[in-house]
Amino acid sequence: MYYIVESSKTFEQAANDLDAAVKRNGFGVLHVHDLGNTLRSKGQAFTEQCKVFEVCNPAQAAKVLSTDMRLNMALPCRISVFTEHGKTKIGLIKPVQMLSSLSQDPVLATVAKEVEDKTILMVDEAK
Repeated sequence: MYYIVESSKTFEQAANDLDAAVKRNGFGVLHVHDLGNTLRSKGQAFTEQCKVFEVCNPAQAAKVLSTDMRLNMALPCRISVFTEHGKTKIGLIKPVQMLSSLSQDPVLATVAKEVEDKTILMVDEAK
């Protein structure tokens, strides 16, 4: 269900490289949530780093929403750069498995596969 790779890069370099890979592959970065800083700013003793990138390809999102508007709750796709025990990792929840639990529509399965292939490519390029 997850696709996670370990990177030899620093957390910040992996985050910068993911941003570039997303754009290079025809997606846009809608927002980046810095969960590590947010938790620390709320008084939590959180030592790891975590940035969650909300990414979207408008054409693919439109296909999903025109097929089943309820799936707006599953969009946009999220790719995370995070640290765990001193190691930098990049990962995502695979769209095919996630959407297959929400819909059995063959059109959505095709879109999910296309998006999954691209998002995995982005992760691999950023690693």
